[in-house]
Amino acid sequence: MIPNGRKQCRSRCQVECADSAEMEKMVEINGKTRVCGLIGYPVEHTLSPVIHNTLAGLLGHDLVYVPFPARPGSVKDAVRGADALQILGLNVTVPYKSEVMDSLQEIDTLAGNIGAVNTLVRTEGGYKGYNTDMEGLYRAMQSEDIKIEKERIILLGAGGAARAVAHLCALKGADTVYMLNRTLDKAEQVADEVNRMTGRNVICPILLQEYHRIPEGRYLAVQGTSVGLAPHDDMVVISDPAFYKRVHTGFDLIYNPWETRFMQLVKAHGGRAYNGLKMLLYQGIIAYELWNDVQVTKKDAQVVYERLKAHFGVS
Repeated sequence: MIPNGRKQCRSRCQVECADSAEMEKMVEINGKTRVCGLIGYPVEHTLSPVIHNTLAGLLGHDLVYVPFPARPGSVKDAVRGADALQILGLNVTVPYKSEVMDSLQEIDTLAGNIGAVNTLVRTEGGYKGYNTDMEGLYRAMQSEDIKIEKERIILLGAGGAARAVAHLCALKGADTVYMLNRTLDKAEQVADEVNRMTGRNVICPILLQEYHRIPEGRYLAVQGTSVGLAPHDDMVVISDPAFYKRVHTGFDLIYNPWETRFMQLVKAHGGRAYNGLKMLLYQGIIAYELWNDVQVTKKDAQVVYERLKAHFGVS
């Protein structure tokens, strides 16, 4: 009889061997391997290959995902070349989410309303553009039991990411969204666009420094700017403790660093706080589902999430 310790060791080795076999299958390339990728500039920092190559291994798909740096001015050529090479699908990241739209055969209605595309799906006549950021954020919030319907929300920023959040909040039935931005014109533009689309005045633009005008109460706060992104970990859009006393839940779209200054301040004043890694996870999963006509299970999503967390040394 094998001692219990040796049984456990053997079982552990079997798991490790299974993981190794999975990884080998994930990177094996042959003449039938389909290619997906990411275009942006720069793209060296991206974690998207972790998402898609892990999913390919888990689901047994003969697919490989790689980043493609597209220098400024080369987006149309990049899309045309990808189509000629029959690349199955592409993600699009900054700074090309709006610029790429001119190169597409078709644009999904939601992506058209948002004015940004982050996923291309190859069709017979060219690529169709989608925006999975918004639904990715919604799935991320659902996974943390964060509700939008009938919620009062503070949204920091009015750029591309915040614009998608504004659309999401309006479409999912938020009560009111106070959009704080350094320049009022930009926030007003987004507010007019979203309010016109929904037929109700859900987005209220306010100058960032006038956040004290927001009515008393407790809010869900979404940090939609790049302030606090590594290596500027100590930066935050608003530092006033009085602001954070009114936040019951904070969601920062940034995921590097693992805990932003915004998140620290939310927690210090009794609120829950989350980073944007699950948004990254789910926007990628939705893209993978579009490319492969599959549904990714919660179990597989969790496996991918654990591998993403490992990049930050978080268990």
